[in-house]
Amino acid sequence: MNRLTLEQRYEIIQIYFENQSSIRATYRRLRHFYGVHNRPSEQAIRRTVDRFRTTYSLEDAITPTRRRNVRTEENIAAVNESVEEDPNLSIRRRSQELGLCPSTTWKILRKDLGLHPYKIQLVQELKPRDHYMRRSFADWALEQLATDPLFYRKIVFSDEAHFWLNGFVNKQNCRIWSETNPQETLQTPLHPEKCTVWCGFHAGGIIGPYFFKNEAGARVTVNGDRYRTMINDFLFENMDDIDPEEMWFQQDGATCHTANATIDLLKSKFGDKLISRNGPVNWPPRSCDLIPLDYFLWGYVKSLVYADKPATIDALEASIVRVIRDIRPAVLEKVAQNGRAECASSRTAAVPICPKSFSNVNVTY
Repeated sequence: MNRLTLEQRYEIIQIYFENQSSIRATYRRLRHFYGVHNRPSEQAIRRTVDRFRTTYSLEDAITPTRRRNVRTEENIAAVNESVEEDPNLSIRRRSQELGLCPSTTWKILRKDLGLHPYKIQLVQELKPRDHYMRRSFADWALEQLATDPLFYRKIVFSDEAHFWLNGFVNKQNCRIWSETNPQETLQTPLHPEKCTVWCGFHAGGIIGPYFFKNEAGARVTVNGDRYRTMINDFLFENMDDIDPEEMWFQQDGATCHTANATIDLLKSKFGDKLISRNGPVNWPPRSCDLIPLDYFLWGYVKSLVYADKPATIDALEASIVRVIRDIRPAVLEKVAQNGRAECASSRTAAVPICPKSFSNVNVTY
């Protein structure tokens, strides 16, 4: 049977209520009007009654049709103007304000306007005086390189880094299928185990790694006494390939590095060839992008160490030693050469940028 007219629907509702709201009785009564084969089915009667009960109307519900947006010149111009006013607005919010669907907005941004989404880069904040100190050091370094093109091979850069043993279960991706709740829990330490590692980096090799531990063998962090113990017992004992009269020693401005006792100890071996805060040559603060350990070594080592998912702190230390010893000499030479470009860019850049140090990155798996 064809779609019911409004008059037919009204007749069905009238017969339905006259027969005590019975679908079956209404179906029988309609036989006298439409015959056996042309009368509406019980399903059609039920739909008509249900529509009337819910909408109080006999007309068909109006199905909203999706508005199809096209990439017209007007829409492209509107999106372009919106981007110029606020380039940080999301595609969803921008499409709502312009009355466009998100997919059309995305196509206009990417295909018609040729725009690309870029993330904000987080950089370390520099203090006002840092620019002057950084430029002064760059001038000094470039002057040394002009006198001796191989000066970059005569600096031992040093730094420490923390390595955490912190593999964890991602609760969002872990599911346990069971008929009843297994009440499964996973105990994790409040303070995950970690080791503090020191290395010396120069074009000819790496001194270390050295792991800071107390007399009982427990892993500890760095303070002035432990740092001086490392210098005496490890650094000075592993300088067979280094001539202190030719090599410079660099360290950052950490308090344990710049104590008077530490500076005097380093001067006893390197003399005035010391690059440090409170040293003969001042190291600019917040300049981790000039230290090869920060912009290369620690990030490289952690990317390989955590790929093996060490289960114990001893396995973590063993993996650190293995990865560092496997670094090829050619890589060290190339990384050391990059320091010249960094100094040159620091000298010419109006605002030097110092990326976040890899030594403070907590890599997880």
